[in-house]
Amino acid sequence: MDERAVSADALASFVVFADHLNFTRAAAELHISQPALHVKIRKLAQALGRPLYYRSGRRLVLTADGEAVARFARAHDERLAHFLAEFAGAAPRRPVVLAAGQGAYLYLLGDTIRAVLAEEPTRLRLINCDHRQMLTAVRTGQAHLGVSVLDVLPDDLTAVELATFPQVLLVPEGHRLARRRSVRLADLAGASLVIPPQRRPHRVLLERALGAAGADWTVAVEAEGWPLITHFVALGVGLAIVNGCVPAPPGLVARPVTDLPPVTYHLVHQPAALTDPRVAGLLHRIRSSHRR
Repeated sequence: MDERAVSADALASFVVFADHLNFTRAAAELHISQPALHVKIRKLAQALGRPLYYRSGRRLVLTADGEAVARFARAHDERLAHFLAEFAGAAPRRPVVLAAGQGAYLYLLGDTIRAVLAEEPTRLRLINCDHRQMLTAVRTGQAHLGVSVLDVLPDDLTAVELATFPQVLLVPEGHRLARRRSVRLADLAGASLVIPPQRRPHRVLLERALGAAGADWTVAVEAEGWPLITHFVALGVGLAIVNGCVPAPPGLVARPVTDLPPVTYHLVHQPAALTDPRVAGLLHRIRSSHRR
């Protein structure tokens, strides 16, 4: 491998490409042409002797080597920025980047984010994404920390339990099931449910679990995100099963579903990430806010 062929410019360009996984948008951000960006990334891959991305249907996906290159390039950029700040006698100004989904931001992370931004608005940057995008962001170094519910814990990242909640049924206060302390899936036979769109992880879990319980049900409406789902339940459109961290709006009650597993939110980071005191400090604050 010729180290001279792996330039800082090629690495910086690859980071932008890794952020977008789209040559048009990446080239526009870099203010170069698409063919020029193609050449940069092709030459980088040739110099490293490994493919850095592949095509899956209509999407571009980083290979494991591509994730490693993006992670290295970002770490190199951060170290350089840190050195230059110290050299100039200034404090490092790069923010800690946190990646999480809508539910985590709405119900778990709000107090910590508010407190951190009140102390220093430039200290934190947020990425809103699903759990797959969160894992990619952490693996490529785009994010220092990620928070999500994970079906399978990644073996290449450190995952720390943050909070565990039961899955609960949201029902109107006057509904027959509201009188119970808890419910089973079989109790939902004949129910009309507000559920996520097809192929979403929560939808897949519910379809399998309700089928195994022998409960016939119908779709009241498909909705994306806990706020809209709970809103439809409050309107009387149907019932919904949500994570227990979601507060029941006025007029609704939440009843644990005893034959569904609890959901656990995890904090995810690179194994060496906590050597950065900024990242370690944010992780400690997030965990501390859920120990009370």
